[in-house]
Amino acid sequence: MNRWQLENMRSGVAQELGAATTKLSELYADSTSSMENRQKQKTLVEDTKERLEGINEQIKAMDAETEIRLRKQAEMHTGDGTGDTKVTAKAALYRSTMRGESLPTEHRKALTDTPTSGGDKYLPKTVATEILTEPSVKNPLRGVSTMTNITNLEVPKLAFSLDDDEFIEDGATAKEMKINPDNVAFGRHKFKVFVDISETVLLGTDTNLVSVVDRGLESGLAKKEKKVAFATTPKTGEEHMSFYNKTSGTYDIIAKTGSTKFAAILAALADLEEDYRENATVFMQFAYYIDILMDLANGSTTLYGVQPEHIIGKPVVFCDFATIPVIGDFSYSHFNYDIGMLYERDKNVKTGLESFVLTAWFDHQIKMKAAFRLAVVEPVNP
Repeated sequence: MNRWQLENMRSGVAQELGAATTKLSELYADSTSSMENRQKQKTLVEDTKERLEGINEQIKAMDAETEIRLRKQAEMHTGDGTGDTKVTAKAALYRSTMRGESLPTEHRKALTDTPTSGGDKYLPKTVATEILTEPSVKNPLRGVSTMTNITNLEVPKLAFSLDDDEFIEDGATAKEMKINPDNVAFGRHKFKVFVDISETVLLGTDTNLVSVVDRGLESGLAKKEKKVAFATTPKTGEEHMSFYNKTSGTYDIIAKTGSTKFAAILAALADLEEDYRENATVFMQFAYYIDILMDLANGSTTLYGVQPEHIIGKPVVFCDFATIPVIGDFSYSHFNYDIGMLYERDKNVKTGLESFVLTAWFDHQIKMKAAFRLAVVEPVNP
């Protein structure tokens, strides 16, 4: 179980504990309540509290393990005999960029397999790869979507092919394969990420500087990925990146309706072809899920401690950008970054802060729209 799942579980158990504690207080205030009922409720409160403490301990242990792993990575030597760590080399890269200087050769060797004079402005491959491929809790899509870093990437729509075309039944997949080409070609869409760096951070420790810049770059990339993938009104040229894009007023991805939010999600799941449904994940807003719980619970607090996937029937990922639930096999959601990433510096004249600027080119392709469904609520007219 990952940290994301533990966080969701902790939230549910905390709500359950709050409701159980409130009920116990009400029983103590009720002169007609029996000792037996109060004792049962007290036991429930203690049991729930123990569960919450246990989950907190798991999260603490996981965080401690992650901290140790990151510290070891930071202390890992490059193996070139200089004794410089990757953190030291990355800090030198960021500082030299902010000062308008070239990166010293010994540090460049620690960050790339292709040593250069140090005069270019391309982000070293190792740094770019870490920023792009390291899991980021700020973008849940990175845990399920495909992420690559390849120039002029072209991939097949399906991971397999058969000599008998009739094997693929006359469903959404068959129709899409007939209409669109078999291969998906990725384009290059430019955007920039700005990370403000104060003088104290720039002159501070290597670890702190690298942490600030890396976290800023990861957050910027993650936010851009979510914005384009769940854009309700995509920018011109980025329409194909959004799950919510419409053509002539109709969603490009099949939308299934239901009289309630829960019914709409079940209808979308049921409409997926078997291969996609087997690996399906549900993306939705947390507030949307709470509405479902309130409808299903009908005043009871029992469901609040149950894992979302046990209620929905498939893994659930919460994302505030997912205004309409998206259900499907997210391995067919593919982000690709161009290898060439430029870095430079800029000054914010309003704040006086210096900014580390990353210019990147990427594309998001929904390789098979048939692998996804949208869950749209359509209330029944009275």
